Amino acid sequence: MLFTQKLNQNADFQRLYRAGAFCSLGSALLYVRPNRLPYNRLGITAGKKIGNAVKRNRAKRIIREAYRAAEPMLPIGIDVVVVARSILPEQSSGILTERFCTAGVRHCNGVSSGEIPCTPNQPQKKSRGKKPAAKQS
Repeated sequence: MLFTQKLNQNADFQRLYRAGAFCSLGSALLYVRPNRLPYNRLGITAGKKIGNAVKRNRAKRIIREAYRAAEPMLPIGIDVVVVARSILPEQSSGILTERFCTAGVRHCNGVSSGEIPCTPNQPQKKSRGKKPAAKQS
């Protein structure tokens, strides 16, 4: 990969999950955030819900190939995390490559230019007060 290094620190993954802009590529999720570095960083996640080790490794290979095809079109200076979904290992690699080269590149360019904001995803706080009383008729 030309302008890319590995993203492998847990804190970096968590920062992207919390404050990165995300979009769906169908069989994968794409999280993007500017990193102010002269290169891109790529992280790949394939959890146990994907299947056994063979399926997880296939999913990671498909993601790497899709990123490699789209890399020349991506802006420099972004962090990218791609999260595999359970349907990815059964799909053809061309499907994810095509979606990454269209919607994924458009999303990355939007985040890099500032058109798509990277705002922290704040979880909704649950109120711990009493429930409102039901009206009696």
